[in-house]
Amino acid sequence: MATMADVARRAGVSAKTVSNVLSGYPYIRESTRERVLTAIDELGYELNVTARILRSGRSGVIGLAVPELGQPYFGELADEVLAAARRHDLQVLIEPTGFTRDGELEALREPRRRLVDGLVFSPAALDQGDAHVLENLGYPLVLLGEQIFSSRVDHVTMHNVEGARAATDLLLDVGRRRIALVGMLHAPTAGSARLRFQGYREALEARGLSVDERLLGWADDGWHRANGARAMAAVLDGVGQVDGVVALNDALAIGAMYELQVRGLSIPRDVAVVGFDDIEDARYSVPALTTIDPGRREIAEVAVDLLRRRLDERTGPGEPTRPPVLHVADLRLIERESTPPRVP
Repeated sequence: MATMADVARRAGVSAKTVSNVLSGYPYIRESTRERVLTAIDELGYELNVTARILRSGRSGVIGLAVPELGQPYFGELADEVLAAARRHDLQVLIEPTGFTRDGELEALREPRRRLVDGLVFSPAALDQGDAHVLENLGYPLVLLGEQIFSSRVDHVTMHNVEGARAATDLLLDVGRRRIALVGMLHAPTAGSARLRFQGYREALEARGLSVDERLLGWADDGWHRANGARAMAAVLDGVGQVDGVVALNDALAIGAMYELQVRGLSIPRDVAVVGFDDIEDARYSVPALTTIDPGRREIAEVAVDLLRRRLDERTGPGEPTRPPVLHVADLRLIERESTPPRVP
């Protein structure tokens, strides 16, 4: 079995340099890092994580806690975090929290976190009243989403209000006026749903329209395709006719499109549909789904980079402690076949 000394000899560097590369130490030439990583691959060197923790206080592993990998957005976010972590020579331990308060608190507990150096945390059940839980955790944390805001930790989020407003504006621009909103939640702390509803409402009010509560489709059982279809059916059964749909995520939109097509409605001729998240399925739905890209890759890359910098502050020589960062990712409206083209 290859040792660290073997890797050092193959790469033409010291064992200390190999250790620094494995620990993610930032002040190493890229050419040196590449030589070490190549030697590791060639020799099949396997790091003893326990020994690494004892030597450096760092495992080279970060945690990612998300509500559910079965939701396409979180599954694809996890893929982006894994890719970003690999670029920093980090591994990722992923923990689904099940959309439950207990699951999220368990993910934050110190014994669990001893396995990782820091945590990227996307809560769905904790709310602003739990902000104190995030303070003085004893390890670096980067917060995602809109459930909790704390001035004590780094936070990466998205333009939820602006994204939903852009989606609704697009439908208004192509002449749609009876626009359903699919994915509403009764939970008072539902951060993304609340903010996206705000964007929908603001877009309507800017055109002199008000929210018709009969056009709100509820999805309290989760933002999945089946619930999108059920919410769409409830709206259609209640009001009889819509000419546009804003869905609060793409899975809901795909479910809504299924229900519309089952009823013989043509998309986008009869009903235009816009989603939110730009998951991979949105490109291959029939018709391809117009959606909001909230900057998922940017969110992942910034979150991993912020966490890496916090880790360097704890273990690097003389690294200054920066104030907490709030980063809001850029969004894009991606127009596809589920909406008609806008006339210039």
